Amino acid sequence: MRVFGEGCILFSMYYSKLFGKTRFDAPHDADSINAQLLVQGGFVEKLSAGIYQFLPLGLRVLKKINQIIREEMDRIDGQEILMATLHPIEIWQQTGRDKTMTDILYRTKTSSDKEFVLGPSHEETVTPLVKKYVQSYKDLPLSVYQIQAKFRDEPRAKSGLLRGREFGMKDMYSFHETNEDLNAYYERAKVAYMNVYTRCGLEAYILEASGGAFTDQFSHEFSIKTPAGEDTMIYCEKCRFAQNIEVFKGDMTCPKCQSKMLEAKAIEAGNIFKLGTKFSEAFDLTVQNRDGKKVPVIMGCYGIGNTRLLGTVAEASHDENGIIWPKNVAPFQVHLISLGNDEKAQTACQKLYRELLSAGIEVLFDDRNDSAGKKFKDADLIGIPLRIVVSGRTLEKNAVEWKERAATEAKNVVLEEVTAGVKEWLAD
Repeated sequence: MRVFGEGCILFSMYYSKLFGKTRFDAPHDADSINAQLLVQGGFVEKLSAGIYQFLPLGLRVLKKINQIIREEMDRIDGQEILMATLHPIEIWQQTGRDKTMTDILYRTKTSSDKEFVLGPSHEETVTPLVKKYVQSYKDLPLSVYQIQAKFRDEPRAKSGLLRGREFGMKDMYSFHETNEDLNAYYERAKVAYMNVYTRCGLEAYILEASGGAFTDQFSHEFSIKTPAGEDTMIYCEKCRFAQNIEVFKGDMTCPKCQSKMLEAKAIEAGNIFKLGTKFSEAFDLTVQNRDGKKVPVIMGCYGIGNTRLLGTVAEASHDENGIIWPKNVAPFQVHLISLGNDEKAQTACQKLYRELLSAGIEVLFDDRNDSAGKKFKDADLIGIPLRIVVSGRTLEKNAVEWKERAATEAKNVVLEEVTAGVKEWLAD
């Protein structure tokens, strides 16, 4: 393996040394496609219902998803922080959510009998935190976010990474002097969220949904149409207007363009809310406005389950043989396979491996002494977007076999042109 700079993602790995290998059979208790494929492919390992551990392949995908999220949140002026996971119960009592969310709270006590909860969400911590630094309208607008584990005692922990008791989330909170300013930022957040899904290889719909306990206005969900979804959306293919079925009222005629509305299952891959002053009033978060009046700060919140998003990609992009990772989030860019015991082929494969690394290309090199069938089956299951095979047979033509994971046919590419070809393919 090779490291480029402190903390950078590894660009290469010998499959023979990889921690976490493929499995022939799906786990008997896997109740979803993502659970089956991610465990079989060696991406994650289930510890308990709704609790998964990430192996090197899975963590590489998660890091890439996190980086995409960071870039898009930074682009709309989000500032990354990291808040505590362990929350004193008093701040939850202050908002009343110790009672309204009691069914999903994980509670614990210290040796001195002081009660804490493991954070299922962070409005209760971010609001008093911001209060320490914001006093005037001149300190606003402000937006902070984190990527961190959340804990919810889900009564129906299922569907692999789609519904967990411990899960990763990017949660962002924005703070504003006026509703107009919140509304403007809210629209920027919609664009940023759509950019995240597009870059992760997903086609998302923005659904109007209930504001729940936060507001009487619509909230918005970002949903991916797939039969594996737990939600139902009503949508228009022509103008892409969509609503969660829970708020839909009508005769299946689109209120925007009068086309016929359709119904489909979908995975909710993110949501955003206008919180108003619910939490700022609970913690007396106020500022002096432009008129010199003391007013409560107006808040918004914006969530993406990053581990859930990883599971969503697996659900939405696979075939009968395994996962088909989009380029931007694949654990590696190239799956290089050496076939046979031919010394010339092995030498050529090692040389190509070094060339690809020198070009900054991420490579998983299957150097195992296994059959072609085993290697190809594992490659399909793992789902790296480009497979390159070097064998005595390909070298007779001074070439490699080049096959994209999503394609049905392979082609030969001249050996000396492979590295340049990969760079061009990645830039496509």
